Amino acid sequence: MIFTMKAQRIIIPLFSAFIGGVIAFALFSYTFKVNPESIQPQGVEKAFYTNQLQADSNATDFTVAAERSVDAVVHVKTATTRNEVYSSGNPLFDYFFGLRGNINPEPVLGSGSGVILTRDGFIVTNNHVIENADEIKVILNDKRAFDAKLVGRDPNTDVALLKINANDLPFIPFGNSDEIKIGQWVLAIGNPFNLTSTVTAGIVSAKARNIQIIQDGYGIESFIQTDAAVNPGNSGGALVNLKGELIGINTAIASRTGSYSGYSFAIPSSIAKKIVSDIIEFGEVQRAILGVQTKELNSETAKDYGITDIKGVLIAKVIEGSAAEQIGLKKGDVILDVNGFQVNSPNQLQEQISKYRPNQQVDLIINRSNSRKHFTATLRNMKGGLDIVKTDETLSILGASFKEISNEQKDNLRIGYGVQITELKDGKLKQEGVKQSFIITKINRTPIKTIDDIKRIIGISSGGVLIEGIYPNGLAGYYAIGID
Repeated sequence: MIFTMKAQRIIIPLFSAFIGGVIAFALFSYTFKVNPESIQPQGVEKAFYTNQLQADSNATDFTVAAERSVDAVVHVKTATTRNEVYSSGNPLFDYFFGLRGNINPEPVLGSGSGVILTRDGFIVTNNHVIENADEIKVILNDKRAFDAKLVGRDPNTDVALLKINANDLPFIPFGNSDEIKIGQWVLAIGNPFNLTSTVTAGIVSAKARNIQIIQDGYGIESFIQTDAAVNPGNSGGALVNLKGELIGINTAIASRTGSYSGYSFAIPSSIAKKIVSDIIEFGEVQRAILGVQTKELNSETAKDYGITDIKGVLIAKVIEGSAAEQIGLKKGDVILDVNGFQVNSPNQLQEQISKYRPNQQVDLIINRSNSRKHFTATLRNMKGGLDIVKTDETLSILGASFKEISNEQKDNLRIGYGVQITELKDGKLKQEGVKQSFIITKINRTPIKTIDDIKRIIGISSGGVLIEGIYPNGLAGYYAIGID
C-alpha cells in the first residue's frame, strides 16, 4: 500500500537521526563540564497566562459619547424642483396666465445630516445641505419624520438653522471648541451614503485649517481637521468629544475620489454657536469686523519687518474708518492675542473675531517694533457702524435676502442693473414660484438697482406688484406678487 511504503521510507532516516543525536549529546556533555555553583541567576520577568492580563482602567471608551449623541443626530433630506421657467415674451400675457415651464419636472434629491440643539426642535446643519431646496424633511433616529422650516442660513460660514414642530427631543449641548487639543479623541456622527446613525472615531489632526471651499469674499474658514471617517451624507452631522459635547459640524473631506481618504473638516462649535444664536435672536447674522487685512507671518516677512519673534498675525493693511484705525493699529503690527487666545494665523484671528457682535469689545495684545502693547477695540458691523443689523420687515414679507449684481453679471446677461435673490425662505416670492438666484430688474416697471429700491417700491405699493427679471441662465421671468 502506498501508506506502508511511505512509512518504511521515513522510519529508517528517523532512527538514524535518533542514534546520531544521542552520540552528539554524550560528546557535548563530556566536553563541557558545568559547575552548578558557578551559575548566577538572571533577572527574568514573570510570565503571565493570557487570562491573567487586565485591561487598562484608563483605556479610551467611546460608548458614553456615542450613546449621548447618536439619538440627537438626524437625517436631512431635501428635494429641489428644477422647473425651468420662461416667458412668452408678452408681459401682459405672463401677468394673467403665468410663466411657462416644464410639466411635472423631476425633483433633485439631496441628503445630509443635522444636529438637534434644543428640545423644541432647532437643528443645525450645513448651508450646502439645504441650499436651493424646495422641501426639507428631517428623519429622527427613532424614524419619525418631520417637515422642516428653514429659519436662517449663513453662506459665509456654511451654517444653516432648521426648525421642526416637536418637543422633548434629545439634543447635544455645545462644547468649547477653543479647548480641544491636537491628538484628542473625537467621534463623527452622521448618515453617510444613507447609512443612518453611523459613528466613527478619530483624533483632532489640526486646527484653524483654511481649505478654500467657501467662495465668498467674507467667508470664514477655520476648520477642525480630523481623521475620523466622514463621507458624503455626513455633512451637517456632529463632531463630539468624549463627553458627548458638540465641538464641530462635519462639513467637508479632502479626497480625490469623493469618498473618505483620511482627512475631514468640521466647523468649530465656537463659530456655529454664534451663528445659531444670532439667527434665533435677530433673524440675521451679526458680523463683527476689526478692519484689518492680514497675512501669515513667516521668517521672510518677519525679516522684512524687522520682527524677531515669529508669532502672531501680521497686519498688512488697516481699513479706513475701522475699529482697528480707531485705536491706532498700524501696518506692520503683529496681533498676538485676542481676549486671551493666542492667534498664529489669519484663520485663527478670523475665528476669534467671528465670536463677537458689533459694539462688543476685544482686548488685543500687539507686537509693535518687538515690544508688546495692549489695545481694546470696539468692533463694528459690515457697514462700519456699531448698530445691530435687524431684519427688514419688507424683506421679511418677501421671504428673501438680496445682493446687488456685479459688473460681470451685467455683462454676461447684457443688463444694466438688477438685484439678485441670495436666500429664499418662506414668503411671498416662494409662494409664487420664484426661484433662488432670480435677478429682479424691475418692479411695476420701475428699474431696481439697489436693495433700497425694492424696499421703497414695495413700501408704497398696495394690493400687488409685477416683478420682472432674469435667471442666470438667461431665461426671463415675470411674477405677480400679492403684498397685502
